[in-house]
Amino acid sequence: MRFIYNILFNLLFSISAPYYYLRMRRRGGWRHGFGERLGKYSNKFKQSITNRDVIWLHAVSVGEVNICVQLIKSLQPKIPNVKLVVSTTTSTGMSELRKRTPPEVGKIYYPIDLRSCVRRALATMRPKAVILVEAEIWPNFLWGIQARKIPHFLVNTRISKNSYKRYHRFGFIFRSLFGGFTGVGAQSHDDAKKLFELGCDKKVVQVFGSCKFDGLEIKREYRVDISSLLRILGVNDKTSIIVAGSTHHGEEEILVRLFKRLQKKYLNIFLILVPRHQERGKEVGEILTEQGVNFVFRNQVSDNIAPMPFGSLDCLLVNTTGELKSFYEKATLVFVGKSLTARGGQSPVEPAAFAKPIIFGPHMGNFAEITAKFLSNDAAIQVADETELQEAFELLITDESKRNAMGKAAQQVVQENKGATEQTISMILNVI
Repeated sequence: MRFIYNILFNLLFSISAPYYYLRMRRRGGWRHGFGERLGKYSNKFKQSITNRDVIWLHAVSVGEVNICVQLIKSLQPKIPNVKLVVSTTTSTGMSELRKRTPPEVGKIYYPIDLRSCVRRALATMRPKAVILVEAEIWPNFLWGIQARKIPHFLVNTRISKNSYKRYHRFGFIFRSLFGGFTGVGAQSHDDAKKLFELGCDKKVVQVFGSCKFDGLEIKREYRVDISSLLRILGVNDKTSIIVAGSTHHGEEEILVRLFKRLQKKYLNIFLILVPRHQERGKEVGEILTEQGVNFVFRNQVSDNIAPMPFGSLDCLLVNTTGELKSFYEKATLVFVGKSLTARGGQSPVEPAAFAKPIIFGPHMGNFAEITAKFLSNDAAIQVADETELQEAFELLITDESKRNAMGKAAQQVVQENKGATEQTISMILNVI
């Protein structure tokens, strides 16, 4: 089984390597830390973990990094003599780790799941425990951990329908991997059921809810002065600000088309577009230009530029990372992306924490449990298509009492579902 997996993985890796290389080049900064993806680390990093007990946390990208930041904040005071190391797969994830974790926390790229790379990484790290955020399952890495009898945990776990089908189809590989986890924190009872069916021991699976409900405040050192930024852009306090967060391909075109129609009815409105992947900024900018929308890129705005005349701009296109939460704080209403033309959705929890009225499309499968909580409490609006999205925007632009009621209900949902992070930490500490 392992022999077959490694043959197939090596083959697929060779075929797909050019694509991922080009993708990393587009995102930029790919050279830095590239050796870490091969399990090779700098002497400085090796010295930092020498003669130390290491706990290794892994966060695929930005969303999982947010969870890791919460876990680190809670873990550090409880195990002060342990070295925490966090790995990530993407350059955007690494950027967030550098901004949001203390300097004493090690930050590395996750090794490619080639047997040689994994062996080098584990031989260097020799972790006391490994914590994987959500459902990041790489066979060689987990086989290496299990062979060394290292306690390993799967936390804030959600299993999408597609992931479940894939893991179930290749159960001859994944069943033993799921069965080897020391502890698992599931987001919902449905996730727990899927985990049992995939091979997890019922004794180690616990349902804590989502850690995304915790740690949503914006730290002062990471806070962006959005009020000053908007004043520079000529946006006043009476403007209705639509924030479209984590948008995907196809959604920006719909939102821009819809926004142009809304401008004919409501003169004082402003659009803030935040694509999920910052490298799509140029592509989205071309859509705005074609539609005749006056916009500026976020990275072109600074305190040094002269304020623009009121109403001279229609849109801010955010082509930076780590600022979406700050923009949510100033929103009149929020559209959650990857839910209209793309599938899976993005988390609606962050705008809810700021008591903002939320709209999302029909495809929220990755956050089904969370979505259900908001909808059942009249804390969000789910739309089926562009027509319904425009109706929802118009309702919330014109009805302040509806906005306030939805925002308060959303914030209440967040408050009632906090606590998963501390329960997760207790599960881990009870073992290690």
